[in-house]
Amino acid sequence: MTPRRFEPSEIPTLARLWHDSWHEAHAAHVPAALTAERTLERFTTRLGDMAERTRVVGPVGSPIGLCAIEGEELDQLFVAPAVRGTGAAGALLRDGEARLAAAGVARAHLFCLVGNDPAARFYARQGWEDMGREVMGPPVTDRPFELLCIRFEKPLNGR
Repeated sequence: MTPRRFEPSEIPTLARLWHDSWHEAHAAHVPAALTAERTLERFTTRLGDMAERTRVVGPVGSPIGLCAIEGEELDQLFVAPAVRGTGAAGALLRDGEARLAAAGVARAHLFCLVGNDPAARFYARQGWEDMGREVMGPPVTDRPFELLCIRFEKPLNGR
């Protein structure tokens, strides 16, 4: 699977994938008020804002996963449930790492919500190191929330 830029026409499909995957992975572990704020419309808007830093996998018109970077962070990584275990997430993760390294990032980080055990195990298998717990405020919210996350880090460019 080769990550690629997404087409504007794919935003509705990607927003649905991201919305559904986010709710599956996070809704049981975050306040109900935050879950209520995570509407399909909000994911659609965010994707438009993130286009330059996001890559997808899957055929044009039918993307099956997405990965966004932000600064030194692997910011978002979601794949459709039907393709988990197929290598789609690994391809997106490697592409995100390569894009961060190309931007000069020596040590990348990501945050994984405590309770999202499948994701935490995936990152550990991919060589990301658990650096401990950190309270985070999620982006794009109408009110402050504090979420307990695992901070993972990984050296890039062999550093």
